[in-house]
Amino acid sequence: MSFENMRFSKEHEWVQFEEGSNLVTTGITDYASGELGDIVYIEFPEVGQELKSMEPMGTIEAVKTVADIYAPLSGVVREVNTVLNDDPGIVNQSPYGEGWFVKIEMSDRSELDGLMEKHEYDRMVGKG
Repeated sequence: MSFENMRFSKEHEWVQFEEGSNLVTTGITDYASGELGDIVYIEFPEVGQELKSMEPMGTIEAVKTVADIYAPLSGVVREVNTVLNDDPGIVNQSPYGEGWFVKIEMSDRSELDGLMEKHEYDRMVGKG
């Protein structure tokens, strides 16, 4: 997997973007899903909801704990991965693939600059 068009937050969310598009895909990192353990429930924001960068946008419940999910960028929710309602464990199996959470239309593309690249994130979690 290429992490070239991905950025990471200190709250362990990832953002995948494409040049020329304001639509990004988000989720949590493999590190976060491993720390949480078996994920049993995810509460998502609503489609059309406005998000502010680094503010809670939902919760994730695992066998070990319940944690907030933070919006890595400001914008409007355009799509929610409803497949995870029936099978939230997909996040543990494929956090960067089928386990994505929401698609956000960014309101300020420059917020990407405030997020970390993969090697910076790895260093933060002690993998780099």
